[in-house]
This record gives sequence, C-alpha cells and structure tokens, in this order.
Amino acid sequence: MFVDSHAHVDGERFDADRDEVVARARAAGVATILNVGTGDPHAGELERAVEAAERYDDVYAAVGVHPHDAKLFDDAAAGRLRRALLSSPRVVALGEIGLDYHYDHSPREVQREVFREQLRMAREMSLPVIIHSREADEETAATLEAEWQGSARAGVLHCFGGGARMLKRALALGFYVSFAGNVTFKNAEPLRELARTIPLDRLLVETDCPYLAPVPLRGRRNEPAFVVETARLLATLRGVSLEELGEITSTNFARLFDVILPREA
Repeated sequence: MFVDSHAHVDGERFDADRDEVVARARAAGVATILNVGTGDPHAGELERAVEAAERYDDVYAAVGVHPHDAKLFDDAAAGRLRRALLSSPRVVALGEIGLDYHYDHSPREVQREVFREQLRMAREMSLPVIIHSREADEETAATLEAEWQGSARAGVLHCFGGGARMLKRALALGFYVSFAGNVTFKNAEPLRELARTIPLDRLLVETDCPYLAPVPLRGRRNEPAFVVETARLLATLRGVSLEELGEITSTNFARLFDVILPREA
C-alpha cells in the first residue's frame, strides 16, 4: 500500500480523465491521495480541491495560498481559506504555503508576511502545514523556528530540494520530509544522499503531479500511480523492500495528518 502525500488532481490537466487517474492509482496500490489546492483564493480554486476530496473516498484535501499567489492574499482571501479549511472532514492540512525565490511571482516581503499569517492560522486551528520552499532555505527555516516552535501539530517539507542545514532544522521542529520524482533524476545525487539520512519515521513520498514524473516515466504527465516509482528508488536507497517503504510512509502519513487509512488500495 502506498500514499501519494501531495498531488494536484483537481487541476485542469486532469479534467478529461480524472476518474481514470484515480482508478489507475488504486490499481497501482495507491490507497490514499492528498490533493493540495492552490491558485487564486478569490476564484473558487481552493474550494475545487475540497470538492475533489468529497468526490473520491480515497482522496483527502489540503488548502492554502501558495507563495506564487501571496500577492492575492487579503482579508477576503483569508476568510475564504478559513471557510474552506472548516468545510469538510476531508480537509486535513493547511498548505501548500511558504516561500519561492526562484520565480518571485509575488514580492518577497509579501510572501514572507502571508507565510507567517498562514502559519499562525494553522496553529490556531491545530492543523498540520505543508511547506513549499524553493531557493529560500534560510528564511523558510527561520520562519518556521519563529512561528512553529512548540506547535501541537507537525508539518511536512514537500518536494524536498533543500540542503542539509535546512533539513536538520526542520527535523528538529518535528517536521516530516517528502520526496517527489526529482529525487530519481540523473543529476539528483546530492538529494539522494540526504534521502539516505532522514529518519524513516519522518519520510513521505509524493508525486506533486502533474509535475516531476519520476524516472523511468520522466517526460509524461505525472499522476498518483507513478508514486510507486519514487518509492522504489527510496526503498533502494534505504535498503528496505518496496513493500516496507510503502508501509513506513503510509504509517507516517496517517500519523502526521491524523487519518485512518484503508488496509489496501
């Protein structure tokens, strides 16, 4: 059994075959998918993610304002986000939130402010958080240390691509670390070295679909069924069987997000 701990199956690239995508995940042994809602908080895109989780028994949802969209965050967006978080028991986390200094689609100071505000909202609502960080290791870690220290809930660094120092600081805060298909890429040996060091009880696996399809499927539209290939690579790195890696990461997912998983896909 496997869990795709971060997917975007509500997106338009799955509009033509969403039912089939979910069915293929089940057939591949993926028992649960966490669908992460992002996009314009004023345009119904957060609510769309919740609707996907309500439609499929094996899909949960998270919602949050991505750093790309931080410039759109205002009191009305905060209200819509709060309502989306409270709208369904299928919503289990706030995210993805964080900092992205690669694209800078929103001004950095705005990203920082919105990141802090959403962390405080998550603490108030006792929800785990899903963190996006790209080329912002130091500020992401420092913000988490300032805002999340002593929180009753944990969080996850999704699609991890940071360095050893950030990894150490996040683990010290009780965070989990999730790897996507980029860990399988030919040029990702530094990332694989870090994957070998993470405590197994903090490890998660994801697709971040439709992006980052893993080797040997690179170049295709990614989908939750492909998470098995990333799990296969991580199992080899950690010296465990594929089945053990699936069980470990599924147990970790259930613990982090406080959900009960099915016994099989």
